Amino acid sequence: MRFTVDEFRHWENRSITLLGMSGVGKTYLSALLRRNDWFHYSGDYRIGTRYLDEPILDLIKSKAMGVPFLRDLLRRDWIAIQNKIQVDDLGPVLSFVGQLGDPEKNGLSLPEFNRRQAMYRQAEIQAMLDVPEFIDKARRIYGYRHFVNDVGGSLCELDEPAVMDLLAKHTLILYIRVPQPDEIKLIERAQSDPKPLYFRPAFLKSAIKDYLDEQGLEYVADVDPNDFTRWVFPRLFHSRVPRYEAIARPLGYTVESTEVAAVRDEQDFLDLVEAAIARKADAPEPPRDGPPADDWAAE
Repeated sequence: MRFTVDEFRHWENRSITLLGMSGVGKTYLSALLRRNDWFHYSGDYRIGTRYLDEPILDLIKSKAMGVPFLRDLLRRDWIAIQNKIQVDDLGPVLSFVGQLGDPEKNGLSLPEFNRRQAMYRQAEIQAMLDVPEFIDKARRIYGYRHFVNDVGGSLCELDEPAVMDLLAKHTLILYIRVPQPDEIKLIERAQSDPKPLYFRPAFLKSAIKDYLDEQGLEYVADVDPNDFTRWVFPRLFHSRVPRYEAIARPLGYTVESTEVAAVRDEQDFLDLVEAAIARKADAPEPPRDGPPADDWAAE
């Protein structure tokens, strides 16, 4: 959706999609707004509780079957296993996505990793296609006036224009950009605590080849999962930036993560969105058909 400042100010039932890398403040803003009559829709929460719930449980059960005591209890239906995912704790989803590499270090083989990546991608697409339905539910069933869509950092990787068109039709897209001086801080923070990530297939293929060559390794099974995740994150970050920009330029508005960090209440947030709308009106940017090819992973 596109607005003038005055139109946004008088928008009775606001619906906003927060776009950007993990760690830029999307969930911080969502939690703040949730305390002010906004329905918080977490894409990853929807993925874990709806579209990957059964695969996650199957993974847990397969691990439990390796323990004789638990195996017997499961086979007799004497115990039940539940997948407990919370909006602010998506551990089961991350555990399912996993990391590539040495199985002795909890890594996944390349075929299994690719299988889970494909499942996550499809689940994320489905979760985003559910947004219009939840905008309606938020008001009609739960009585919320406003709606915030807290999307995963990999949304720009889906290469599904219909998803972005749908979000642009039903929500205001707000891209949270990381200023160049702060990029190193975000990258270092991510590298200090490596977490499972989604990669586009072409990017992953190129990154694996470069990593193996650089480390003098021959097989993915020799890869240290955490080391690969630390090594690949800066590449992933810089490959995603132009993709975010290509979405925000024609479809949304842009703010800086430093501006987000200064938001303390709902009014601060609304003022921030109005400032982004005003900036775009003063300096309109030409639309771009799609994201540029990556330096490291040309299709």
